Amino acid sequence: MRIIFSRKGFDSAAGGGASPIIDGRPVSLPIPSGGWSCTRYRDLGLGEAAETASRGRISREDFCHHDPMFFDDGSCLFGQCGAAQTHLANQGVGIGDVFVFFGLFREEETGEPHHRIFGYLELCEIVDLQHCDDGVRSSLVEQGHPHALGMHAKNDVIYRGRGRMAASASPMLRLTVPDGPPSLWRRPAWLRRGGLSYHDRAERWLRGGKLRSVARGQEFVAPIGKRREPRDWLSRVINEIERE
Repeated sequence: MRIIFSRKGFDSAAGGGASPIIDGRPVSLPIPSGGWSCTRYRDLGLGEAAETASRGRISREDFCHHDPMFFDDGSCLFGQCGAAQTHLANQGVGIGDVFVFFGLFREEETGEPHHRIFGYLELCEIVDLQHCDDGVRSSLVEQGHPHALGMHAKNDVIYRGRGRMAASASPMLRLTVPDGPPSLWRRPAWLRRGGLSYHDRAERWLRGGKLRSVARGQEFVAPIGKRREPRDWLSRVINEIERE
């Protein structure tokens, strides 16, 4: 089994700022569309938030890359392609693995930017968009998923499974250490050097259970095998996300 720490949403490069926490709930703002989209920020009720977070560089009328997509029935769709998808494939990501989505958020009161987990996807199906059945693609197009609307790369896929977004900005879901820069994480005790892709350098693994996460990259894979400790941690994270 693998846990994938998957970076998504606004940041200083994509969007120009952090996603907001509104009424105690983390609201992940999709990045601007790269060309394939039928969804504007206003369609998601995120027009004002996008304009504020981007300091006016993005309009509520702009198209966004609505991905991952979470649905009321407790399901989730997430698309990936290019180098990031190649990395996931090379790491052996497959059915039963879990994506833990995180992003850059800003506290309402303190204005402190930090990384936090905002959702998850428990993988039950991988749709290869280059070779899938026309009916499958049509269904995904009807749902408005940007990777189904147009191929982003030859290895374009959509991951599907059970998933939810967090209903509250729980302290348990915060990755960044208190008062620290966003990239300095309070890492889970089970996560150690050699156990997270793109994080092999020794200087990233600091004393006191801290990890200096990489600035670039979207998908960081942690193979956990059958170990109980990371599974217990993941269970607590999912329970916290699903807590109303």
